[in-house]
Amino acid sequence: MTQFKKKAKELRILDAKTAQNLSIFLGSFRLPYEEIRDIVLEVDEERLSESLIQNLIKNLPEQKELSALAELKSEYEELCEPEQFGIVMSSVKLLRSRLNGILFKLTFEEQVNNIRPDIMNVTFACEEVKKSDSFSKLLEMVLLVGNYMNAGSRNAQTFGFNISFLCKLRDTKSSDQNTTLLHFLAEKCEEKYPEILRFPEELEHVESASKVSAEILKSSLSTMERHIQRLENDIENFPKTDDKKDMFVEKLSGFSKHSREQYEKLSTMHKNMQKLYESLGSYYAFDPHVLSVEDFFGDLASFRTLFVEAVKENHKKREMEEKIKRARLAKEKAEREKQERQQKKKQLIDMNKEGGENETGVMDSLMEALQSGAAFRDRRKRTPRNGDQSPSSPASRWPGANHDNRRAVLERSRSRHNANPQAR
Repeated sequence: MTQFKKKAKELRILDAKTAQNLSIFLGSFRLPYEEIRDIVLEVDEERLSESLIQNLIKNLPEQKELSALAELKSEYEELCEPEQFGIVMSSVKLLRSRLNGILFKLTFEEQVNNIRPDIMNVTFACEEVKKSDSFSKLLEMVLLVGNYMNAGSRNAQTFGFNISFLCKLRDTKSSDQNTTLLHFLAEKCEEKYPEILRFPEELEHVESASKVSAEILKSSLSTMERHIQRLENDIENFPKTDDKKDMFVEKLSGFSKHSREQYEKLSTMHKNMQKLYESLGSYYAFDPHVLSVEDFFGDLASFRTLFVEAVKENHKKREMEEKIKRARLAKEKAEREKQERQQKKKQLIDMNKEGGENETGVMDSLMEALQSGAAFRDRRKRTPRNGDQSPSSPASRWPGANHDNRRAVLERSRSRHNANPQAR
């Protein structure tokens, strides 16, 4: 059996690239063509999605191509799918304007939520910088120290300085390279002016304001205003229709009024923000049209961060110095105790040495006395009792006197022994 290949349908109106993009779009969402058309006509927010509308705007053929496809409605079945889809969507009046209005409605709240915080952050930051007493005192201290360091030079007695100079305080170092001018200022603030240390807290919104681009903010508001104006014009000039599914004017009219009100509020807030920033320029003597919001608050945010880091680094340095001091004192104490122990040990050794020498001397004297017989002569010497003749008496000098004395002593000893019968 012979098989015949199905002949591919040729494009009649669309070019190959447009047809391919439409095919990819239709394959991604996989919705019937009539359902997509009805979602747009009815502005069905339950089925509408930002992705669907964005892809439609991106891939939809131009209006002249849609009008040409509408002429081929009777040949619908003979056309390829992208051109069939074009015929279905061509029945929707002002399709591209309608899609732009719907997309604006879907993204409006997101735009407001992106713009409003930026305006508020810059507004709050302007007020904080101008009202912060601690920051003003810090600037006075920086100016005072700068004039002191520049005494005698052409920069002496300066009346002010550029805000960007604050970040350069960290680049000025001491002669020994161990500390910076910023660390010195932070240390003096802690010692004598602790109220200045509050300035990072008082400049709470500076960091957020530094991320705001005034040019992008202004451009976003301008774009929003153009979309609102275009939507208002589309609604006002929208042709009348008997199609009950077409809810564009009904649903977009209320949104148009709401968007206009929100825009006017944002515009008023933005103008107030600009006035505050211009006032800040006058207060700190800079041109707000030359120095952008982003640059000014960027410098302040960087300095704020550097100052906080300097305070923390000073704390760590003092803690380290205190730790080293405690270690040094402990080492000195240990050395003193060691020396005291060594001194006591030395004294004990000296005492033992002296005692040993004395004992040696006594033994030497004793041996000498034993050898010479002087030890025995010394033991015979005694203190005379009453009635005994002293050695110096005349009798002691006669021969036999000592013999008679010993004999008398022996006789007295015997008589006492005999007189005590219990001794036996």
